[in-house]
Amino acid sequence: MNNNLIIYVLSLVVFLIGTVEYIITGVIEMIAVDFGVTISEAGLLVTLFALAAAIVAPILIALTINMDRKKLLMATISVFIVSNGLMFISPSYESALWIRIIQGVSGGIATVVAMAVATRLVEKERRGRAIGIILMGLSSSLVLGVPIGTFFSEMFGWRVLFILIGLLTILPLLIIYKKVPVIKEEEAVTLRSQLSILKDSKILTALAITLLYVGGYATLFTYITPFLQATSTLSITEISGILFLAGICSFLGSRVGGQLADAKGSRFTICFGLLLQATTLLLFALSGINLFVLILILMIFMLATWSISPAQQLFLVTLVPRNPDIALSVNTSFIQFGFALGSALGGIVIGRTSVLNLNWVGFGTVSIALFLAILLFKKMNSRIKTSFVTKVKY
Repeated sequence: MNNNLIIYVLSLVVFLIGTVEYIITGVIEMIAVDFGVTISEAGLLVTLFALAAAIVAPILIALTINMDRKKLLMATISVFIVSNGLMFISPSYESALWIRIIQGVSGGIATVVAMAVATRLVEKERRGRAIGIILMGLSSSLVLGVPIGTFFSEMFGWRVLFILIGLLTILPLLIIYKKVPVIKEEEAVTLRSQLSILKDSKILTALAITLLYVGGYATLFTYITPFLQATSTLSITEISGILFLAGICSFLGSRVGGQLADAKGSRFTICFGLLLQATTLLLFALSGINLFVLILILMIFMLATWSISPAQQLFLVTLVPRNPDIALSVNTSFIQFGFALGSALGGIVIGRTSVLNLNWVGFGTVSIALFLAILLFKKMNSRIKTSFVTKVKY
């Protein structure tokens, strides 16, 4: 099995993890009834997974930075498999909350390490494409995993889904055991050196860009169904079909973004993606004029947003070549925080004004991200020119 196929196996792992994270939204009423809790309480099963992945996973990745990446990946996937079995037999709501924390930590670590391993299995000029393939697994979990999982849950119950995903994850685990080589840092990395990356203004700016562009995306997309209902005469069935197409565009965006980052560079891809994302958010104000235009703008919006992620991840890896795991884990955390920021902003907008204003708030947030990106890359280019001139003089 060549390295490209191994990367697709890693993408499959991320797909299964993403499905477990997001499936709760499709079966939340079943879970609420089963555990005898309210829907809002059942929603904590989603929140705790995201918080565990965003906060706990990076800490554990930092503490295990000198561990063989293959062993860490296998260990976290194994824990993830076991946690799905525990979810199948969970006797109470309280125990399910703890299991979701375990799933968030193990799934968060496995996702980041899968990306880091993928970048080390290919040549330097193909790293963006490798990250894009891994992120395709995440985006496809929204496109395929959630609707398919919801369908099976309605037939066999929501618990069966978890045991099924656990069993499916065993196959890629065995392939990783047999085909992924030992991957360790050539030199020991101290916790102090890891934390030092957060003192770098370039990295902090890049993380702020991630927070803002994901936040701008989530501000609208978290409430996309009521937004589409307010701007069109679409039925729920028609909206479901459109969201499926939007999910396919997010899947394609991850692939195209990775390829474009390799071909044109991560900086170009990030700026182009942010510009296109901001433009589509602005155009949503005119989309109510024509249904075809509305759908087209939404598809481009999804392509643009998801094309940024692999380029952003690649850019951070190039900034911290010795510690790609740390850079990827911190950025992944900011993606999770971005979703939280966007959903909160969207909720405030809907509560105080109108759902029709969501795109304007998203536009403002993404515009700030684009402004920061332009400043960051301009500053980096000026430093390179200054360094070149200095070398020529001496």
